[in-house]
Amino acid sequence: MGEIKVPELAESISEGTVAQWLKQVGDFVEKGDYIVELETDKVNVEITAEDSGVLTELLAGEGDTVQVGETIARLEAKEGASAPAAPKAEEKPAEEASKQEAAPAQQKTVEEVAPAAEAPQQGNQKQWLIASPAARKAARERGIKLDQVPTTDPLGRVRKHDIDSYADQKSNEQKQQAQASKPANPVSPSPAASENSDKPVERERMSRRRQTIAKRLVEVQQTAAMLTTFNEVDMTAVMALRKRRRDKFFEQHDVRLGFMSFFTKAVVAALKKYPLLNAEIQGNELLIKKFYDIGIAVSAPDGLVVPVVRDADRKTFAGIEGSIVDLAKKARDNKLALKDLQGGTFTITNGGVFGSLMSTPILNGPQVGILGMHKVQLRPVAIDEERIENRPMMYIALSYDHRIVDGKEAVSFLATVKELLEDPESLLLEG
Repeated sequence: MGEIKVPELAESISEGTVAQWLKQVGDFVEKGDYIVELETDKVNVEITAEDSGVLTELLAGEGDTVQVGETIARLEAKEGASAPAAPKAEEKPAEEASKQEAAPAQQKTVEEVAPAAEAPQQGNQKQWLIASPAARKAARERGIKLDQVPTTDPLGRVRKHDIDSYADQKSNEQKQQAQASKPANPVSPSPAASENSDKPVERERMSRRRQTIAKRLVEVQQTAAMLTTFNEVDMTAVMALRKRRRDKFFEQHDVRLGFMSFFTKAVVAALKKYPLLNAEIQGNELLIKKFYDIGIAVSAPDGLVVPVVRDADRKTFAGIEGSIVDLAKKARDNKLALKDLQGGTFTITNGGVFGSLMSTPILNGPQVGILGMHKVQLRPVAIDEERIENRPMMYIALSYDHRIVDGKEAVSFLATVKELLEDPESLLLEG
C-alpha cells in the first residue's frame, strides 16, 4: 500500500488547499500521472504518482487544507498492472455487495444508501452511491442523507457543491415555511432586513490565493508608511521609435516591441541612481540590493500575480520582452512555478491595459517601491509659450515606503523615469 503525501513546496510554504482531485477512488494510475492539484499561497502544484496502481482512498477532500508531509491518499501499487474495467453499479449482485461491505478500504470510499421510496426493487439488487470525501464530510456535518441529494454528475457521483446547494435549498425552504407560519406582527422589521431577506445572492468561497492577496495587501497598508507621487510622460518619442523599429524588431527577435521593455530599462537606470528604492527593511537594518529582479504584475485567472524578470539590467530589450511574454503566458495557463514569483526587488504594474487613467498602486511587500503605468491618452500640452499640441500622455505613479525613502528621493526617481522615457535612445547608453 503506497501513500500519496504533500511534497516540500517551498521554504516559505508549509500548507496548501486541495483544489481538485484529478483521479478518483478506483482509478488506475500510471507512475508519473497527475493525481491532485494543490493551491498554495502563490501557485498551483500538481502532485504525481510515484508508483503505478489503483487509488484506494482519498484522505482529504476538495477545499481541505493539508500540511507538507501529510498523507492525502493511498495507492495499492501494482507493478505492470493494467487499468481495470470499472464494474457498473446497477449490475452489482447482492453477494458482491456484501463482500464489498466487508472490505475496509471500500467502506471508506463507497456508501451504501437505501433505495428511494418510489424506485422499485429489482430482485435482491442494491443501489450504490459514490460520493467524494469532501461531500461525505459535509453531509455528516449537516445531517444530510446522501441519497436525498440531487447531482449533476453524469455518473451520479455526489460532490461537495451538491451538498452545499442542497443545504442552501433546504435552508431557504425552512425560512419560507417559518415566515408563512408566523402570526401577524404589528411591529414591522427594519427596511434593510425586509428588503434583503428574499434577494438573490450567491455565496462563493475565496480561493486560497485571493485570501493571501487580501491578507498581504492589508498587512502592507498596516506596516508600511506608504505614500504615492505622480508625474506624466509624453510618450511621443517612445511611440515613434516603436513604430519605426516594430517590424524589424519582430523579424530579428520573434517578439513584439512593447512599452514594458522601455519602462523596465528606465526603472533599472533610476534604481541605480536611487538605490534605496531597491531595498527592503529587515528589523533595524536596510538590505540594499545590488541586483535588479523586476516584478511585472500580471492578471491571472485566480487574481493578480507578480512574476519576476531576473537580472533585468543584463537583458536586452528583446530579452525583457521575451521574458515578459513567457511569464504572462504561464500566468494565464496557471503554470507559474514558485521560483518565477520569488525574490523581486521592485515592481511595475500596468493598469492602463484595462483603461485606468490614474491609480495608486499598493506596495508588493517587502519591496519599498512600485511603479504604476496607466492609459496613454491624447491631451493638449503646452510645448512652449506659444504652441499647444495634442500629445499621447501617460500618468505614472510611484508608491514608496516613506520609512526609508524620502519624498525628495521618490520625486527625483519618478522624474528620472520620465526623462529617460521621453528620450528613449538614452536608454541604450545606460550601463
